[in-house]
Amino acid sequence: MVSEPVAKLQALVRIPTVSDRDQALVDTAAFDRLLAEHERLFPRLYDALELTRVGSHGLLFRWAGASDDQPVVLMAHLDVVPVDESAPWQHPPFGAEIHDGAIWGRGTLDDKGCVVAISEAVERLLAQGFTPAQDVWLSFGSDEEVSGTAAVEAVAELTGRGVEPWLVIDEGGAIAGQAFPGIKPPVGAIGVTEKGTTSVELRVDGRGGHASTPARNGPTARLARAILKVDRAPMPASIPAPTVELFRRLAPHAPRPLRPLMANAERLRPALTRALVAAGPESAAMTRTTFATTTLSGSPALNVIASSARAGINIRVMVGDTVSDVIAHLRKAIGDKQVEIEILEQGEASPVSPFDDEAFRLIESTIVELFPEAIPAPYVMMAATDSRHFTAICPRVYRFAPFRMSQAQRQAIHSYDEHIGVDDFLLGIDWYQRLIERLPT
Repeated sequence: MVSEPVAKLQALVRIPTVSDRDQALVDTAAFDRLLAEHERLFPRLYDALELTRVGSHGLLFRWAGASDDQPVVLMAHLDVVPVDESAPWQHPPFGAEIHDGAIWGRGTLDDKGCVVAISEAVERLLAQGFTPAQDVWLSFGSDEEVSGTAAVEAVAELTGRGVEPWLVIDEGGAIAGQAFPGIKPPVGAIGVTEKGTTSVELRVDGRGGHASTPARNGPTARLARAILKVDRAPMPASIPAPTVELFRRLAPHAPRPLRPLMANAERLRPALTRALVAAGPESAAMTRTTFATTTLSGSPALNVIASSARAGINIRVMVGDTVSDVIAHLRKAIGDKQVEIEILEQGEASPVSPFDDEAFRLIESTIVELFPEAIPAPYVMMAATDSRHFTAICPRVYRFAPFRMSQAQRQAIHSYDEHIGVDDFLLGIDWYQRLIERLPT
């Protein structure tokens, strides 16, 4: 027998709300269906809360509390990334089928699980006649996966109403199992900042011509050399304060030889930095700005020399670096004036939210209460969320989804076989409910 909250998640996962940077390619009817279904599934929420539409299909709810001195924003997003039809999904990606105690489908983890968990927690509390101690805002964006405008418009709406949130919680971290080699307990990973997302295009132009008479150092060769130079010239590595605190908290649970290094991470930052860089790309990404060449284009035909060769580079800007630093590093590393660098989009790393104050302790203690096996700890999030826009109006922006996630589940996000455990999903609802109940007066 499927429980009512699980059936609600299944209903939303079955609606393929895939976002696209080209609005003409977006199935707006699917988003319309999802909004209608959300309203049908959570009638009390729509009856009792004030709703403002943001963006094309974004939702911003206000739940009036006993006070509006320290308003809280709970965030999630309604859109999902596309499905690769050639990927070996075990179960239909929009089927929301239950197998092996889990709900399978695109969006179960990213991020309809949070949408339904938040909505269900509020629906439950409304049924009990509960009034939160502080105003609670629910911000559900509709274009997070394409860095859209719904969250920006939500921030503008709050700003126009003079709302300065005390706390913002979005997706990002999790109760992460197998988070670090040798550490058995899961980590209650709370993102206190996130890397900035910047994309650039390298372009080399030339005469082109017939492939039978190639000249040395043509556009493709020059571009290839530039890509290799970038790959061989990483930016300096260092460990920011949240990572130091993360390792300090994990130290008692680490293999014995590593405990002194991790427990003294502040004093031994250089040695720990070198160890992380040597451990592989995932750990190295915790220490520095990263460059990933993701797109390439050149000649339109095999027998034509390219007159223009291009490469797209996705950059994740580390806390402590700036976009200006990154562009200067690229120019120096490439060292070729014929390689043009165009900034396609730019985003700085988010400010670091405090991890030693009442707001963080509220999240931390609620994790301990619902997930006693986990080690709550701050961390630097590698990916981007809508919450980065809220740092303009709130100094305490955190990224945490209250779901247990194995390493395999985390790897399935934006990939195939995305799924969430039924019991884990239901416990996530309890987490949001408990958090709301514990808001300070």
